[in-house]
Amino acid sequence: MTEQIIIKPIGTIHSPYRDHTDIPIQGRFKPEAQGWVDLAEEYREGLQDLTGFSHAYLLYYFHESGFVTLTGEPFLEGQPHGIFAFRGPHRPNHIGISVVSVARIEACRLYFHNVDMVDGTPLLDIKPYVTHFDCFPDAQCGWVDKHFAEERIPETTTKKRTSLGLKGCNRSSAPARERKTGYTPFLS
Repeated sequence: MTEQIIIKPIGTIHSPYRDHTDIPIQGRFKPEAQGWVDLAEEYREGLQDLTGFSHAYLLYYFHESGFVTLTGEPFLEGQPHGIFAFRGPHRPNHIGISVVSVARIEACRLYFHNVDMVDGTPLLDIKPYVTHFDCFPDAQCGWVDKHFAEERIPETTTKKRTSLGLKGCNRSSAPARERKTGYTPFLS
C-alpha cells in the first residue's frame, strides 16, 4: 500500500454557507441554493464540453474536519454507523463528494445548484454525472432506506445543525431511456 499520496486542489468552492450548521445533509434538499467553483486557470481547458451535462460530481476536501473517526451518528438518526456507511466529514482522508446541478460556465467559473459544502472548500476534481453509468434504480441503501419510506423526506435533511442525499435515481420500473434525468429524492 502506498504510504502517501499528494493531491493539490484544482480550485475553490464558494457557497452561501459560511458555517457548517446551515448546510443541508445533501444539496438536493435546498435546490435553490447557488454556489460556484473558481477553477485554477491551468485547468480551464478541462471544463470544455461540461456544459452538455446537467449534473456533475464535485470531489472536495473537508478542510474544517479536525479529526478522524471510524464510527459516528449521521444526521438522519442517532444510531452509530461505520464512517464508510454514511457521508460524514470525519473520514480517514476527509474526501467529500456531491452531485450538483450545473447552471453555467463562464471562463474558469462553474456555477451550480444543490450546494452542500461550506464556503472556501478546496476542490479536488470534477466529473460528469452520467445517468447511463451512475444510476442504479434498484440500489439498496442500507439503514438510509427506512428514512425515505414511501418517498417522504425526513425533517432532519434541512434543519439547522448543532455539530459538524441525495444522489440517486428514479426507482421507477421504466427503462432508463424512458426516464428524464432519473433524479428523485431517495438515497442519502
